[in-house]
Amino acid sequence: MTQQHPITPPPELIQRWSEQFEAGRSLYAMFEDIYRAGADAELEACCEWLQDPDLNVDTYKLRAARRPKPKSLNSIAMQMLGTIERDGHYIPEITDTIRRALEQLPDNKES
Repeated sequence: MTQQHPITPPPELIQRWSEQFEAGRSLYAMFEDIYRAGADAELEACCEWLQDPDLNVDTYKLRAARRPKPKSLNSIAMQMLGTIERDGHYIPEITDTIRRALEQLPDNKES
């Protein structure tokens, strides 16, 4: 069994957040980061505990399920285009042209 760790941010992280707050960063954005950091720390603590060989758990799958990668901008645009094609009344040549253009772009992650 692994040792228990408190879920508290390290001093460096607290210092960084303090500096960001003093620099005028929005509280909402900071709360998102703080919330995410706590959730990530909890996930890592769970994965550490689950690495017990007797449990036979694939922690990679757990991390992938709990922290999925965001969809790419291209895949979101393609999904929206599909909605336009399904629900809208657009000339097929327009949506075909947009689809071909999107398919030619590199698959960049949304920022």
